[in-house]
Amino acid sequence: MRRRSQPDVLAELSGALGGHGKSVTRRDLLSTVSLAFAGAAGTQGAEDGFTPLFDGVSLKGWSIREGPQSAFYVSDGAIVVHEGSNFPTWLRSENRYENFDFRCEFFIKGWMNSGIFLHAPEHGRNAETGIKINLFHKQDQKMLAESIGSVFPLVAPLKVNVRNKGEWNSMRAAVDWPRLRVWINDEMVQDLDLESLPGLKYRLRRGYIGLESLSYPIRFRNLRVKELPSREKWQALYEKPADLAQWEVVEGKAKWEPLAEVLRADGLGHLATRESYRDFEFHAYVRASKWSNGGVLFRASGAGNQGRHYEIQVHDVEGAVYPTGSLYGIRRAIYPKIEPEKWFLMQLVVKGRYCLVRINGENVVEYNDLEDLEPGRIMLQAHQAGRWIEYKQVRVKPA
Repeated sequence: MRRRSQPDVLAELSGALGGHGKSVTRRDLLSTVSLAFAGAAGTQGAEDGFTPLFDGVSLKGWSIREGPQSAFYVSDGAIVVHEGSNFPTWLRSENRYENFDFRCEFFIKGWMNSGIFLHAPEHGRNAETGIKINLFHKQDQKMLAESIGSVFPLVAPLKVNVRNKGEWNSMRAAVDWPRLRVWINDEMVQDLDLESLPGLKYRLRRGYIGLESLSYPIRFRNLRVKELPSREKWQALYEKPADLAQWEVVEGKAKWEPLAEVLRADGLGHLATRESYRDFEFHAYVRASKWSNGGVLFRASGAGNQGRHYEIQVHDVEGAVYPTGSLYGIRRAIYPKIEPEKWFLMQLVVKGRYCLVRINGENVVEYNDLEDLEPGRIMLQAHQAGRWIEYKQVRVKPA
């Protein structure tokens, strides 16, 4: 069936209305046709797979993180950032997403700064472990890594086209790893291969969508998302108590407690995967008591420290020879400024002779001379009685 054009509809309406004795101007016809086409577009939008993320009247489906309950509120059909809240407060989607097409509108009037988080983590620094698309009022003539549309603070946008005089702007971000594309006001401002950029290639590939508070009363509306096919293939090592069957105690008398999504360790000992791995990526959220001592071992055999292994240290003492993130006995980490009893994300990448350790999105150790290339088990270490360590969302992706 031929798709009708606007002129076609104008002719039909003119004939129909004229036949009833009405005087019809072209302006009347254009108004009628515009409404008809808008309705058709809205129907198409509902059919093309997008799910609304905002109901226009409440924050249902969102949660305020690291800030007061008043940090975000709804007014006149929009989500508003309260001026009494500030960084690191943010608003988090209910669900996590891997590959997706996200769209929204934001209102800019005067000096305003905020951001859209993509692949934001459960805990930690959103702009370092996930991706932040910067929102800024300034109409920069020179593209900067902090301009609107930048992947903050690393990649400048292709152009700046913000409407900043009390106007709504549209934004679209499409992630289909490794490609990231961003449009503002229907013009492309980013088109990146994330794998090709050292500062972005190890960012999380699945996480939350978020809105950032920097205490400017920016407004958001028409938030919606369409999920795209998933490509990530992770093995869950511990997400629930039943996953403990994938592990066994190989040394010591530490107490390993499965507490819903959290695996808690206290005492002295090692818990090892039953499966062995050579090259892999490992992710876990870690939380430990002050001045605790523990670690994550890899390519390990035997009983904990007694067999061959490499160890990534967990030790929140900045002045220690091997603080958190260190490749124990081989390479001291750049201390990541972690806080006691606060969750942080540990990422470990092992490929052949190469080892990379990231803590909360910061590369703290990079080492290219591993000598033992044999597969081995991953082990969690509890290293001190009376000092607890907790792990959650423990997972591995074999290479």
